[in-house]
Amino acid sequence: MAKRIISTKHAPEAIGTYSQAVRSGNTVYISGQIPLDPRTMTLAGYSFSEQCERVFENLKAVAEAAGGSLQDVLKLNIYLVDLGHFAKVNEIMARYFVEPYPARAAVGVAALPKNAQLEIEAIMEVSES
Repeated sequence: MAKRIISTKHAPEAIGTYSQAVRSGNTVYISGQIPLDPRTMTLAGYSFSEQCERVFENLKAVAEAAGGSLQDVLKLNIYLVDLGHFAKVNEIMARYFVEPYPARAAVGVAALPKNAQLEIEAIMEVSES
């Protein structure tokens, strides 16, 4: 099956050898998003809340560029430098998703690119195009 690269200027450009997302059939694999402001390519805010909101906005932009929305997300993998922020992720995530929520994993990590406090990747399914 052919793969299609998804790209949008409304999310940070790839800072390495990867694509913002790849679509194969109806499945879209969204690369990990860190809290980079897509206009400046710098970290958005210093607080965890600001960074978390930026990550969800980035995911939303890539999902929309792929022809879907966050409601089409099947699975999220969340990487946190401080697992103490888990409750805040739940609070902010509730602003972006409605039930039924996607499957999810949350993993504590030692460090993330650009000293981000979190990174989130997603798998979603979209309609035929």
